[in-house]
Amino acid sequence: MGTVAGREINLLFTALSEELRLRGAAMYELCVIGGSALGLLGLVERPTRDVDVVALGESMQGTIRVRDAQVLPEVLVEAVAEVANQLGVDPHWLNNGPARLMDWGLPEGFESRLTSMSYGTTLRIHVASRFDQICFKTYAAADVAGRHLTDLISMSPTRGELSFAFAWAVQQDPSQGFRSQLGQLADYLEVRDVLDTIPG
Repeated sequence: MGTVAGREINLLFTALSEELRLRGAAMYELCVIGGSALGLLGLVERPTRDVDVVALGESMQGTIRVRDAQVLPEVLVEAVAEVANQLGVDPHWLNNGPARLMDWGLPEGFESRLTSMSYGTTLRIHVASRFDQICFKTYAAADVAGRHLTDLISMSPTRGELSFAFAWAVQQDPSQGFRSQLGQLADYLEVRDVLDTIPG
């Protein structure tokens, strides 16, 4: 199938957990963002092309630490491929492309706002909060509007949340070209004055 809905995302994670168990894998923890994460939190209900992984997680004494996910463990990659084969989904249904966002830092406090969901004994999904999704969607919508802008508007961000999101997005890409794109987004959202208070 070309897209997955909320129920299918849970099915994918359940199947992935079982595949990891069959391979004798220990617990894997994934931090997810994007449409799938919004669906899991009940914030936006729409099909999505894939599950976006921004980081690997590590739970320690009630806290979660994030680790780079640009290279996924081989056993996880194999299990993902087997799930795709079994359920007839895109082989790349687990997308770690967003992991590059860690290069310049995730929004401050990201780990403390995660919502965790366990699937069996081998898979734990940490879902990015609404606040962090506003940051990610602001960054994405400034570059490519479409569904990112629709998702952003659906979350009804406050001026304060957009101020934080704009400041974080500028840290990700301080170029004048991107600043101009952010300006167009701010104009569309009628919060240009919020962006203008951010240095850069």
